[in-house]
Amino acid sequence: MTAGAFLLLFVAWQLWWTDVVAEAEAGRVVTQLQGNPNAWVQPDQVQLGDAFAIVRIPRFGADFARPLYEGTTRDVLQRGIGHYDGTQLPGGVGNFAMAGHRTTYGKPFNQIDKLKVGDVVLIETKDAYFVYRVTGHEVVPPTQTSVLLPVPDQPDATPTVAALTLTSCHPEFSARERFIAFGKLDATYPRSKGVPASMLEVQG
Repeated sequence: MTAGAFLLLFVAWQLWWTDVVAEAEAGRVVTQLQGNPNAWVQPDQVQLGDAFAIVRIPRFGADFARPLYEGTTRDVLQRGIGHYDGTQLPGGVGNFAMAGHRTTYGKPFNQIDKLKVGDVVLIETKDAYFVYRVTGHEVVPPTQTSVLLPVPDQPDATPTVAALTLTSCHPEFSARERFIAFGKLDATYPRSKGVPASMLEVQG
């Protein structure tokens, strides 16, 4: 096998097979969480790699449901969406921040640049649904970690709202920059009562 052919096979593996494996694992974990109350971990008790929530983003598709894991290490992000350690937990005042691949490994944030102001990001935990709505976005260099501050990009500010930050590589197939989507908590519902169907509708 020539070096060129090997490279093509490696790229195909990266773009296809890692998606197959990650998406199958994501489906298994979501099914387990939904079907077994004992599978849930309370957000304030999570350890690195634990799945403690389900992320739904209607703009990404009616069936988009991915587990949220604690941490953003390489191993965690190869499984799916990761919660930045040290940022706020779902629903809390401050910055609840997540990261996900845009290509490969299930590419959970592949369409992050399609998010519109007002779009819903729904976080399901053991006890509650947290409904965030997108408020805007920006493209930044990878070194601009200030987007993860309690008040994004404002080092000296004291948080007063429950904010959301989503991060992924930009542009697609490149890690040259980061695409950042911001949001704010809009509503909270007890998990026992469910979430209004209207919250899962895509507007526009």
